[in-house]
Amino acid sequence: MKQKILDNIGKQKANAHKAFAVLIDPDKLTAESLSETIQLAKQANVDYLFVGGSLVVTDTLDKVVSTIKANCTIPVVLFPGSPDQITPKADALLYLSLISGRNPELLIGQHVISAPFVRQSGLEIIPVGYMLIDGGTPTTVSYISNTNPIPSNKNDIASCTAMAGEMLGLKVIYMDAGSGAQRAIPTIMISQVAKYVQIPIIVGGGITSPEKAKENCLAGADIIVVGNAIEKDPALISQMAAAIHSLNH
Repeated sequence: MKQKILDNIGKQKANAHKAFAVLIDPDKLTAESLSETIQLAKQANVDYLFVGGSLVVTDTLDKVVSTIKANCTIPVVLFPGSPDQITPKADALLYLSLISGRNPELLIGQHVISAPFVRQSGLEIIPVGYMLIDGGTPTTVSYISNTNPIPSNKNDIASCTAMAGEMLGLKVIYMDAGSGAQRAIPTIMISQVAKYVQIPIIVGGGITSPEKAKENCLAGADIIVVGNAIEKDPALISQMAAAIHSLNH
């Protein structure tokens, strides 16, 4: 299977090109707000649209992805909170292994169950080492995953975890403070991880300003993901995109 999106992420990293992904949670959108988000994302030249959430209690995933695909050409990447959050209508799937926790179900258990369907889906599969970092408050991710996040002042643990993920063959590291985090991941932790791994680094959670997004890129993040802040203020899409893309000139 061609790894078109993963290859593109790798090329962007090689060229020091910083990218912006808007996270869309199907549970939190109306048809009107989804349409607005798509239009703003197109205008701002957003690089990726990540779709998913920790729960996704509605049955709108298929419809949301179909709507996005019908209205723009931005790659749609699934960011699933569970094995049933999959639709073949997307372009790619972040196949997450929660390497920061010690819950075997999220390291490999759910993957075994979902593997046949994932393979059959025809989606591009991107193997991701998912690291949950303490964002100052319990998040849905930490509760659902039944794992403790890495303390935000333990840069050595984060670095060693990311290195282990890279050496195990995972293709991307995703550092996440979780949806609704009170604070973003410290830039010093991002820079430490970036120093020790060569694979692309995605950073999300608690990023509420263009300045913070830019800081995280300068620290070593290759892709910035923002969801919650944009749900509250969609106008942030253009501001975040401009801040991140300003580093590419």
